Amino acid sequence: MQAQAFRPEEQLITEEPYYEPVGNEIELFESAYKNKIPVLLKGPTGCGKTRFMEYMAWRIKRPLITVSCHDDLTASDLVGRYLITGGETRWVDGPLARSVRSGAICYLDEIVEARKDTMVVIHPLADDRRVLPMEKLGEMLEATDDFCMAISYNPGYQSVLKDLKQSTRQRFIALEFDYPSAALEQKIIAKESGVSDEIAASLIKFAEMTRNLKGSGLDEGASTRLLVHAAKLIASGIPPVEACRAAIGQALTDDPDMIAAVNELSSTLF
Repeated sequence: MQAQAFRPEEQLITEEPYYEPVGNEIELFESAYKNKIPVLLKGPTGCGKTRFMEYMAWRIKRPLITVSCHDDLTASDLVGRYLITGGETRWVDGPLARSVRSGAICYLDEIVEARKDTMVVIHPLADDRRVLPMEKLGEMLEATDDFCMAISYNPGYQSVLKDLKQSTRQRFIALEFDYPSAALEQKIIAKESGVSDEIAASLIKFAEMTRNLKGSGLDEGASTRLLVHAAKLIASGIPPVEACRAAIGQALTDDPDMIAAVNELSSTLF
């Protein structure tokens, strides 16, 4: 039996990701990391949670292993499993085990989308024990001092059946994210895409209009991520109305009436 080789340097972020702080989230994360406290990021889709994690991984110089959680994600997917390769049985570490062994940051994005059995393996890592039960190996893997557990979810988009239990959330410190202020969001869009301040300002106004429709036909308004997508299309020569239709209207909903309404909003601004 052979274990899978893993080189954590392959997950290092060597160039500084662009990130604009909106509060004291950087200082809070660094303090939590030093004190070995796991971190929960909560906020709407596309508001910068993943970019923040990339920035913090670069800042504290630790590998970042990101897992996008989904309905079929099991505890074995995170911890690892035996595989038969070339007639030989090999144990293959999952992303969580790799993170624990190498002292990486393990970021479980949209944790509530994963199956409930994943919490069984997360809980011992997210309290004072800092251990990962490896039942199939008969091993209790202790986290190194450098290991960090981070999870995220969107509390405004979850149903009662997909919410974090108190037994989970009270193991973490929580950092709340939201869309940046209009001025900061305009700066981010211009920086990320290269469009003029005038175009960026118009996109911000458009975003505010769509965000006002949340709960009145839209599950979510235009995120900062979608605004950057639209801005990049515009910077590439796509007419603004067409860029907003493709990057924002069609991305937000499949409802024909709502798509028409969102497209009408962009037409009033561009």
